[in-house]
Amino acid sequence: MTDREPARILLADDHALVRRGVRLILDSEPDLTVVAEASDGAEAIAQARTERPDLAILDIAMPRLTGLQAARELSRILPDLRILILTMYDNEQYFFEALKAGASGYVLKSVADRDLVEACRAAVRGEPFLYPGAVNALIRNYLERVADGEDPGRTITDREEEVLKLVAEGHSSKEIADLLVISVKTVERHRSNLLQKLGLRDRLELTRYAIRAGLIEP
Repeated sequence: MTDREPARILLADDHALVRRGVRLILDSEPDLTVVAEASDGAEAIAQARTERPDLAILDIAMPRLTGLQAARELSRILPDLRILILTMYDNEQYFFEALKAGASGYVLKSVADRDLVEACRAAVRGEPFLYPGAVNALIRNYLERVADGEDPGRTITDREEEVLKLVAEGHSSKEIADLLVISVKTVERHRSNLLQKLGLRDRLELTRYAIRAGLIEP
């Protein structure tokens, strides 16, 4: 998609009146255009396969397949497709299910005239869009998990962090093994796990990550 081409949108809702109203909002924007409509989740999947839109806007409560079921399948078969949920449900469970299903945004129909265009543009840019109530739900969920002893923002274990710090400081696997009183093989396994978990390639990238994480000084 070039800068001059409008984002191609698939709109799925089982109410024709809702689709018509949403289409009026979107088609009035020069950078957005609805290229297909569907009245249920199964039809949305079929239309997406045929039209290959940039963005799918899905209602939750639809016949045959719900919007959440359709989102899961679309995320699997068309991983580059952006997905927005447009719903009447201000419901935390639906919101979290939508995120798990691959949606990058959650918009309430009650404020669609205010939020939908911005949500579409954010999704096309690869950015999330959450209405204020959803942000509050995310923060509340995070705080509850912290209170339960979890660390939701952490992806590596305490031992992996120790290995990461020593790798970034320039120690060899043998030196790290001696310092932590573990085998060289265990050190190499931790290093491999770190690269995989953090999506990094080598010691240099591990060192940069350790600096950003505040484990060592630049």
